[in-house]
Order: sequence, then structure tokens, then C-alpha cells
Amino acid sequence: MASVATTKDTSASVESTSRAGRLVASVLLYVAVTIGAVIMIMPFAWMLLASFKDLGQIYKVPPNWVPDPFVFQNYTNAWTSVPFATGYMNSAIITVTVVLVNLLTCSMAAYAFARIEFPFRKTLFMLFLATLMVPEQVTIIPLYIIIESVGLIDTLLSLIIPYALFNAFGVFLLRQFVRSLPVDLEEAAIVDGANRWTIYWRIIIPLIRPALAAFGIFTFLFQWNNFFRPLVFLNTIDNYTVPLAINFFRGQYATDFALLMAGSAISIVPVLIVYAIGQRQIIEGIATTGLKQ
Repeated sequence: MASVATTKDTSASVESTSRAGRLVASVLLYVAVTIGAVIMIMPFAWMLLASFKDLGQIYKVPPNWVPDPFVFQNYTNAWTSVPFATGYMNSAIITVTVVLVNLLTCSMAAYAFARIEFPFRKTLFMLFLATLMVPEQVTIIPLYIIIESVGLIDTLLSLIIPYALFNAFGVFLLRQFVRSLPVDLEEAAIVDGANRWTIYWRIIIPLIRPALAAFGIFTFLFQWNNFFRPLVFLNTIDNYTVPLAINFFRGQYATDFALLMAGSAISIVPVLIVYAIGQRQIIEGIATTGLKQ
């Protein structure tokens, strides 16, 4: 009896120690995550607070986090000093068009690579992935020559067509998701007389909606913040996007940081709205993509 009691006491002590260890590990994890979150949010907080300061407060040493006084006029000046309304419209047209076309073309290519047997399928897919390792700056000159040869320089189509027709990351992301789906669903549809298009549209698309939402949001964020290609392909102010409009606040000899911060704050409003609406889909899409190889 004594040995049984001793064993129970030992087991209780081990279990208590294990619980204490898990509690300490959880606390340390939360502390680390909190510190990381604070570090990552500090630049955004500084930008937002600086947008309510004048230049004297921005250049003050040591700096003050809280504006005194708040200069709300920065937002009005930023909106009226540069063609923000035109930039918003152009960015919206480019972004929405690219997102919609990418969702269609990438999902179709992903289904083909994941389910349809055709010659050189693996080789073509590897070539798709290889393009992800080529920096955009390397291909910008031949792309510019092609765009100029078809007369699309300084048009919104010069930014829509290249991105809309080819997105290797989207094909890879959606292909991994399609491969994780049970093949039995497609086999049952084939027995019922469904063709490839019916399977794609009525079975595959509804099942990969989380991945489509995540990919669509990623594409939206990239296109809305894209600065490099608009800077190369666009020349006239009427075609400028939001990042190019913000670039107006950077002068050759001086930069109006107050208006620059206000303009940056204005530009991220659609991004925050889209992310707030779709953050659940982003997490779900990332968590469930690539589980089956």
C-alpha cells in the first residue's frame, strides 16, 4: 500500500511539474509574440502619428510620439496637392482587373497541372516555378521592348496584361490546394457524365475558395503597392497610380515628410479594409495549402 501511495505521489508531482513547464512555455511564447508584434507595429504607428505633425515636430530631437498640436490639415493638403483621386481610380482599375483575371487563369492552370495528364506536365510546371527565382528587374528591359512594340507604353494595359496573364506563384499556390482535394469527388462526377469544365467549375472552384480568397488578397496587396513597373511604364500624370502620386512629395532637394506620411496613410485605407475583411481566408488558405504533395 505504501508503494502504491508513493507511486501516486510521484505521478502527481511529475504531472504538476509538467503543467508548470507548459505554463512557463506558454507565457514565454506570448511574451515573445507580443514583443514581436510591438516591434512590427511601431513603424506603422510612427507613420500614422507623424501624419498629424508639422515639419517642426517631425524633425524635433528628441522626437515626440504624440503630436502637439494635431495638424489635421496635412490630409487635406496631401489630397489636393497631388492627383490622389486619379491615382485611386487608376490603381483600382489595375488591381481589380488583375485580381479577377488571375483568379480565373491561375485556377485553370492549377487544375490542369494537378489533375490532367499531358506531355511534359512536370517539366512545364518546373519552368513555371523557375520564373519565381528570376528578379523582376532582370526582365524589365525585354518586357519594356515588347510593351513598346505593341504601343501600350503609358497606358494602364501595360500594367494589366503582363500581370494578368502570368502568375507563377498563383499557379503553385492553387495547384497545391487542388492536389489536397480527394480524387473520389472527380471520379464520381465523371461517372455521372461530367466533363473537365463541369468538374472545374462546379467541384474544384467551390472547394478551393479559401485558397482563391488568400491568393486574391495577396495579389491585391501587391498590385496596390506596386511602384516599380508603374514608374517604368507610365509617363503622364493622368495615368499615375497611388504609389506614384505619393512619390510627388519627394523633391530633388527636400521631402515634405508631413504630407508624405499623410499621403501614405490615405493610400493604405483600401489595403486595411481588404485585409480586415479577408484575414480569416488568408489564414485558412495558408494553413490548408500544400498539405498533400
